[in-house]
Amino acid sequence: MCSRISPSEFLTCQTLYKKIYIRFHIYTNMVIKTREELIKKYIDFFKSKHHKEIPSSSLIPENDPTVLFTTAGMHPLVPYLLGQKHPLGKKLVSVQKCLRTVDIEKVGNETHHTFFEMLGNWSLGDYWKKEAIEWSYEFLTKVLEINKDKLAFSVFKGNDQAKKDVESAERWKLLGVEESRIACLPKEDNWWELGGTSGPCGPDTEMFYWSGNDKIPYKFDSKDKRWVEIWNDVFMQYFKVSEGKYEELKQKNVDTGMGVERTVAVLNDLSDNYKTSIFQPIIKEIEFISGKPYEGNEKPMRIVADHLRASVFILGDSKEIKPANVGGGYILRRLIRRAIRYAKLLNIEENFTKKIAEVIVNNYKDYVELEQNSQFIFKQLNDEENRFSMTLEKGLKKLDEVIKNNDHVINGKDAFLLFQSYGFPIEMTAELAKEKNIQVDVKSFESEFLKHQELSRNSSAVTFKSGLADDSQTTIRLHTATHLLNEALRIVLGNEIKQKGSNITPERLRFDFNFPRKLTEEELKKIQDVVNEKIVQGLKVSREEHSLNEAIKLGAQAEFGMKYPDLVSVYTINDNNDKKKWFSKEICTGPHVKNTNEIGKFKIIKEEGVAAGVRRIKAIVE
Repeated sequence: MCSRISPSEFLTCQTLYKKIYIRFHIYTNMVIKTREELIKKYIDFFKSKHHKEIPSSSLIPENDPTVLFTTAGMHPLVPYLLGQKHPLGKKLVSVQKCLRTVDIEKVGNETHHTFFEMLGNWSLGDYWKKEAIEWSYEFLTKVLEINKDKLAFSVFKGNDQAKKDVESAERWKLLGVEESRIACLPKEDNWWELGGTSGPCGPDTEMFYWSGNDKIPYKFDSKDKRWVEIWNDVFMQYFKVSEGKYEELKQKNVDTGMGVERTVAVLNDLSDNYKTSIFQPIIKEIEFISGKPYEGNEKPMRIVADHLRASVFILGDSKEIKPANVGGGYILRRLIRRAIRYAKLLNIEENFTKKIAEVIVNNYKDYVELEQNSQFIFKQLNDEENRFSMTLEKGLKKLDEVIKNNDHVINGKDAFLLFQSYGFPIEMTAELAKEKNIQVDVKSFESEFLKHQELSRNSSAVTFKSGLADDSQTTIRLHTATHLLNEALRIVLGNEIKQKGSNITPERLRFDFNFPRKLTEEELKKIQDVVNEKIVQGLKVSREEHSLNEAIKLGAQAEFGMKYPDLVSVYTINDNNDKKKWFSKEICTGPHVKNTNEIGKFKIIKEEGVAAGVRRIKAIVE
């Protein structure tokens, strides 16, 4: 037929055909079934909105030592949320590795996880509610092709400290959302803020998906569990000055979060996250090893799959955390041992953690650190499994004996005995006791624990009172002191010294580095003297932005194993105030003092080993 039409008509026909083909091609490629597809669509979408992609940061946060692990995508961005300029600009997007253990007892149901991936886009003082909400709706309905009738939303209802978020509610309505699908909820539901006494905060608007098989209700009820939260837009418009007191922020930020695991389940019409392609290879391996089907054994299989996935990512991190009795190592040990305990319920007797870990490493090829650190991962899992398997059966028998000899409560001494002699984390003892309607005196256990440990904390969240997240002047002084310490170590001990991690609170700095032996008193004095000499000299501290490759060529130090974006901040401590000479040059997010004479007197208070070939220095400034 086209041969019978004029050239101009032919071109019109051809253009129309191309448009139809492109639209059909796009439509047929919008069906998203896997995590890889979801992540790519999300990143590409926000890149089309002029966002710059940043890499997933370490699971151990650099800028917030109030938590053991990165619990949200915003943790690596704390300095920029507080006003520091980001090298890649004001619009950012990423998928971030996260880990939460505050509700570990819920793992075993269909949706809870300890480790998870969080998609996020950020505005650092750029766009605000209009763009954030419109793009969220566009991504959900156009890119993911979710039926708008299956969506509902919540906004902050307001209180004495902050007004109702009318702007967000109105924005949803302008997009065509019925008022019956918008719920105004209190602070505990629709408000976000950093842990601690102060920091940026604000209302959020959450997006929900109807997961039920029956008719969708006309009115959104947030208490109906069939409405599953899949995305959250946080609007940081306030600064928490103190408890109950908030002020308007000069730089208003947008911080969003979409859980990969939950969203993939939604897109596949699954109410059970463990039936998605993310978990099925792991579940299939557990089925093979145990000889049992998933159906009827869901809880133990979910716990084994979840806990070992989390353990693999902790072990695969550049920080090289190992199972231990304190800090992040304690969380890791608790996860591995809980997985082993539930594997026993599946009648798995042989060593199995390495086999599961191999599947997990293979599933996440986009995280190259897992393959690079695979031998470390496998060895630590196997060693911990061997340690715990030797005492697990004896410990269970001892627990039965303790329960028989106690009247409804296991005292602290017995709980500590199970911990010290049989390797039972207190949470495991409490969980096993609860199954038999027995309580554990956790407070008296903690008292016993304090007698035997220098550093004691409960299994959960915090280790230090505050850190870089609070942006205090003392913390900033200590932060710059770590740069001086880093270079002083190389001067005294040799250029092969590399930073292995750091942690800074207003009380002290902690710096980890590679070295094969204990430092002598003479070496420690030389290191301390070098740092104090540079402080007294009053050296200027400056910040520049460079591409990552250029920064390395310029001689900037980078933390071993750390992932960096293509454009980075480089902090230089100039020698004798001459820009052509420098004492220290490091890739760092900041913040820092402007001159070393602001730091005060530097004093090393402790030097110790923390792992094979890794030493730790703790220091203060006076």
